[in-house]
Amino acid sequence: MATELLRQNLAIEPDLQNFIGFVLTAVSRLGGNAFAATPVSIALAEQLRKAGAGTGYPLPVSLSLDQGELKVQWNGVESMSIVRLTQMPSQTALSELRQHFQRSTEIEDPALLLRRNAEMARFLEESRARAERELTRMQAALEKRQAELADTLRQAETDPLTGLYNRRAYDARIAQAFMQAMSSGQALTLALCDLDHFKRINDEHGHQYGDAYLCRMAEAMRSVIRSDTDAAFRFGGDEFALLYRCGKAIALRRVLTLLKAMDGRISVGLASISAEESCAGSLTDFIARADRALYEAKNRGRGRVVAETCWPDGRLTYSEHTLEEANA
Repeated sequence: MATELLRQNLAIEPDLQNFIGFVLTAVSRLGGNAFAATPVSIALAEQLRKAGAGTGYPLPVSLSLDQGELKVQWNGVESMSIVRLTQMPSQTALSELRQHFQRSTEIEDPALLLRRNAEMARFLEESRARAERELTRMQAALEKRQAELADTLRQAETDPLTGLYNRRAYDARIAQAFMQAMSSGQALTLALCDLDHFKRINDEHGHQYGDAYLCRMAEAMRSVIRSDTDAAFRFGGDEFALLYRCGKAIALRRVLTLLKAMDGRISVGLASISAEESCAGSLTDFIARADRALYEAKNRGRGRVVAETCWPDGRLTYSEHTLEEANA
């Protein structure tokens, strides 16, 4: 069974030097080879410095005798053998050595105590500063990663030509907006838009002109929405959509502004959910209503807005709005 002779905390360099002195004292008083123990003690000092001795933080160490072997242990797991005794010392010798160490450690130099306290305070302050720097670095890395993920998500939801939301974003956002409108009773309006005779425009003027025309439509759509609440989408080709978190009357005024901006060359179908139109049905039904209104706009000659109204008795009626109304 091991016999502990000394236990200390090596906070500053003088603590380490005193402990090495105690180790050599133990070797000498227990009949060990002090000459052989000297280089081992030097190596021990280096190991303890690497482990944190003398940095201001208390490194716990112990000196013990285990079956004739004088050993130093630190951090509770690491250890180094100093010397093996040729003859086991008596219990009296061990007791006297422990008492000697106790007296030596009880009489502390006040200046050494002040220095130890100052070193430990410095260590704690440096540790706090390091932790703050690491926290700042981690926060910056997290914010950078979040920005990268947000940018990746934006790219995944954005039409590369026009910068509008794409079909993937449309499916997700209209489903969310529909559920919120149904649960809260707030109004929601969907406008489905087509560019009139876009294929002819492409064929007559070329794809570069056609792309510019699509971008013109996108810019006009952005001008008639509130970016914080509404949304504009391009499905692909000449198909677009506007999602308004407001009633039909307000949405209609904005869509008429869009019709005017595009010189009356778009067809728009409008459908709303509101307290007045209680037959919203499912999300599929809601989208189908806007799609029927768009079909009506095309069937009536294009270049116009058709709004579908769903009456409480289930009747569906359509109101037609043209460029003349937009210019009025």
